[in-house]
Amino acid sequence: MDPPATLNPLAPRPSFPATLELLKPITWFPPMWAFACGVVSSGVSLQGQWPVVIAGVILAGPLVCATSQAVNDWFDRHVDAINEPHRPIPSGRIPGQWGLYIAFAWTTLSLLVAAALGPWVLGAAALGLVLAWVYSAPPLRLKRNGWWGNAAVGLSYEGLAWVTGAAVMIGGALPDWRILALAGLYSLGAHGIMTLNDFKAIEGDRHMGIRSLPVQLGVRGAAWVACAVMALPQMTVVWLLFDWGRPLHGTAVALVLAVQVALMVRFLADPVGRATWYSALGVSVYVTGMMVSAFALGGMPK
Repeated sequence: MDPPATLNPLAPRPSFPATLELLKPITWFPPMWAFACGVVSSGVSLQGQWPVVIAGVILAGPLVCATSQAVNDWFDRHVDAINEPHRPIPSGRIPGQWGLYIAFAWTTLSLLVAAALGPWVLGAAALGLVLAWVYSAPPLRLKRNGWWGNAAVGLSYEGLAWVTGAAVMIGGALPDWRILALAGLYSLGAHGIMTLNDFKAIEGDRHMGIRSLPVQLGVRGAAWVACAVMALPQMTVVWLLFDWGRPLHGTAVALVLAVQVALMVRFLADPVGRATWYSALGVSVYVTGMMVSAFALGGMPK
């Protein structure tokens, strides 16, 4: 068991490159993109709003998302010492308890920035941070079950970031219900995206007791569930856009979905071998549909 997390002023401090690696900038894109979707869906002009938009982008990616990465690496450090010893914490480049200190510091900084952007932004950020901690930290450690863990990540990376972007633009208030609806649907679809990441670690997950969907349902079952969970919310988005009088945008999202379905057919033929391939191509198309939907909402009367 690790000693209590008390700061020793004489202990070595992590370097900036090691800290940046711990915070994983490559993972910041999805919530930053979702935040941008929220900004667009609000329909508010960007003129004079750039300071709060920039602050919100920083909150979504380099703060809240980065916090989740630090928390995850801290609570996975014993597993990483076996499977990925080159990572900053098990390699010793983030020494002692510094991984935990960084997680706490980034949590606090995220809340301070969120509070400055309004109450609904603070609420969304706080929920995202809670999910980041319960996803990785015992006793809940939601990542041990693919249903709960993937839902937590999908909600944090897509829905909450989208809602935050819209809330920032309308002065920190609660966004329109249509914005909440689409943010929720794309969050649900992101559950399937997260399942794609689990195909590359099936044996390791079985060994460590992680009940990912490929472990629970088998390769074929999990692949079908991932595709269905990605496709059905987008079908609902298409229906809503037509119902809301945005047929061009609805048609565009339908075409985006058709491309994904074509990719899904190939993925289902070899889920393990093509999961990474489909994640790279299919997810890029998926997030394109998100932005199309955001522009549809942005042009509607509120």
